[in-house]
Amino acid sequence: PFDVALRRFKRTIEKLGLLTDLRAREFYEKPTAERKRKKAAAVKRHYKRVRSMQLPKKMY
Repeated sequence: PFDVALRRFKRTIEKLGLLTDLRAREFYEKPTAERKRKKAAAVKRHYKRVRSMQLPKKMY
């Protein structure tokens, strides 16, 4: 059926990351802007990882 084929196609496109790559290349991004965006994402990932590793505050 068509629905199964469409789901399989969407899954393979998602796994390959083609859609995100296409959206990233849609407009030109200056190298400095790209570095700045990637650095901000790395900082955000770091803080998220640190926050998840912390013990929860006591609730009393």
